[in-house]
Amino acid sequence: MRKITILLVLFTFLFSCKKEEKREIIETKVIEKPKPVLLYGFNLDNYNVVHDTIKNGDSFGLILDRHHVMYPKINKIATTIKETFDVRRVRSGKPYTILTSKDSIKKAQVFIYKHNKVNATIINFKDSVISAYKHKKKVKIVEKEIAGEIYSNLSVTMDSLGLTPTLTNTVADIYAWTLDFYRLQKGDKFKLIYEEKFINDTVFVGYGEVKAGLFNHKGEDLYAYKFVADSIKNIAEFYDEKGNMLRSTFLKSPIKFQYRISSRYNLRRKIALYGRVRAHRGTDFAAPYGTPIMSTASGTVVESARRGGNGNYVKVKHNSTYSTQYLHMKRRKVRVGDYVKQGDIIGLVGMTGNTSGPHVCYRFWKNGRQVDPFREKLPSAKPLKDSIKPRYFNFIEPLKKQLDSIPFFKKTTAIFVEKETLATK
Repeated sequence: MRKITILLVLFTFLFSCKKEEKREIIETKVIEKPKPVLLYGFNLDNYNVVHDTIKNGDSFGLILDRHHVMYPKINKIATTIKETFDVRRVRSGKPYTILTSKDSIKKAQVFIYKHNKVNATIINFKDSVISAYKHKKKVKIVEKEIAGEIYSNLSVTMDSLGLTPTLTNTVADIYAWTLDFYRLQKGDKFKLIYEEKFINDTVFVGYGEVKAGLFNHKGEDLYAYKFVADSIKNIAEFYDEKGNMLRSTFLKSPIKFQYRISSRYNLRRKIALYGRVRAHRGTDFAAPYGTPIMSTASGTVVESARRGGNGNYVKVKHNSTYSTQYLHMKRRKVRVGDYVKQGDIIGLVGMTGNTSGPHVCYRFWKNGRQVDPFREKLPSAKPLKDSIKPRYFNFIEPLKKQLDSIPFFKKTTAIFVEKETLATK
């Protein structure tokens, strides 16, 4: 009996020891070290970060001086990096970031000038070696489709679809030779295949190229395909489904698209300003005061002056046959002898001379005589060569199928379909 008692005591002691041992087990957790936060390749843990915007009166020197960089060092930085970045070209309104030391002085060591959301110039003067280099964020390009119906004008419709004026202007440029945007009708429809650009997957930074488009105007389909015919020159143009270039010698209007024709070419028009019949040898495009006026074709400025009823005006000679004239400008932006390309801004809509409201009187000269450009058969650009057409037709075949498959709806509708994603540096 005594032996059994001793054994029980020993067992109880050992069991309690094991419990004690179990209680002494301590769970350990592995704490991961936080990943460093990087900005343009710099570890922000090593700096104080200052985000700011260049204000009126600021200069590169003044900004660095505020962050305790002495002027001899500032001059050395400006001289060293001048081939990469001209510090005199910093512009008011542009954002910048400064990385400073983490001590009490907080002296600037890195200056980052942001040209836009994608591109920046990095100036590193932390050490004795000063360097400057360009930085471009990775851009994701997403192909999208959209369909819409005109219920007021192109600008209002595109805006209602959440598209910015940049894309609206691009579409206006593509169809500037084939569509009179003043004459768009309620119920006209369009489709586009275009690209949007993003950084960090979600931050929109602009549009890429418009690959193809379709305008249904008065029941007629007007296709547009972007195509590079000459691989050496590598210049893209827009062509229709038959291979005819959309661009012609003359634009249909000296105003992009936000205008109305207030008076047409009319040799028997009664002019209220004069109270009698007087020939009107021009087409009046009414537009808001200050609207840019474009040269409808390339040529040389032969007149730029202010004279009598014409007010401020510009005349452009395009070749030995054709000239155009633009009257009543608020301001002229070209001089005699300047060469202007089609679409260049040559002045602003105004009310100078004999006029009762802001507009540009567009006059068209053929062989020294003023004519109505809307009744003239004007020269068009050359179509694709027959040798190139097979390659072109193969190129547009999938685009045409894609355009035709985008449905129109009764109401103005945006259809955003992600088709392709490309990452570029």
